[in-house]
Amino acid sequence: MNAEGPTTVIEPVATRDHTEVMLAAAGADIMREQGRVTIRPGAKLKLDEVEVPADISSAAFFLVAASIVEGSEVVVDRCGINPTRTGIIDILRRMGAEIEIEPQAGAEGEPIARITVRSAPLTGTRIEGAEIPLAIDELPIIALAACFAEGETVIADAEELRAKESDRIAVVVGALAGFGANIEAREDGMRIIGTGTLKGGQVDSHGDHRIAMLGAVAGIASREGVTVEGMDAAAVSYPTFQQDLARLLG
Repeated sequence: MNAEGPTTVIEPVATRDHTEVMLAAAGADIMREQGRVTIRPGAKLKLDEVEVPADISSAAFFLVAASIVEGSEVVVDRCGINPTRTGIIDILRRMGAEIEIEPQAGAEGEPIARITVRSAPLTGTRIEGAEIPLAIDELPIIALAACFAEGETVIADAEELRAKESDRIAVVVGALAGFGANIEAREDGMRIIGTGTLKGGQVDSHGDHRIAMLGAVAGIASREGVTVEGMDAAAVSYPTFQQDLARLLG
């Protein structure tokens, strides 16, 4: 915005656009086209009070929990459903999840909704290509859902998982295998054969918030529960996760 002349960002596949949405709401001179975003300097930005929607990456743990724990129903209110972030919903629906979306007003350009999820039988699927950026942070919890689905699930083109807070391919595969899953690591993802259940066990979060929350959800869905070493890592993105999970169970 302070450069001399316009700046254009070109992306081969769609990625998260929260920055563009917020800048446009603030009055930035920004042009969005297929595969590119251009911003011109000079505009004065002004933005009043803004509602920050509930984060769908955090909500994903409850969407999966409700899908795989028999008899469950969970409602997530005022959750962001920006189309660059809703890969988790598309994938779960393709697997057979019962998910209802009720759009809600507000959030200054960001689409939001009430999301209702009920338990349902799931089937395996293939996740790859352009779908990966839309669900990259949710792939660990999707892998857990695949353990409870019927048939094979393959996650491919997801090498980026190895460069997150932990090597999430290695850590997720190791954790789920330890819980009794039929799962194998691949260079760019993993392959899971759903068994409809997990025994449970123990997992080290490796300081990764998403692995900690994955372990907690596996704990309520498995037969014998899961002990998570390093559960405090969840606070990085979701400080009240344990309390919210306990409230749903209570």
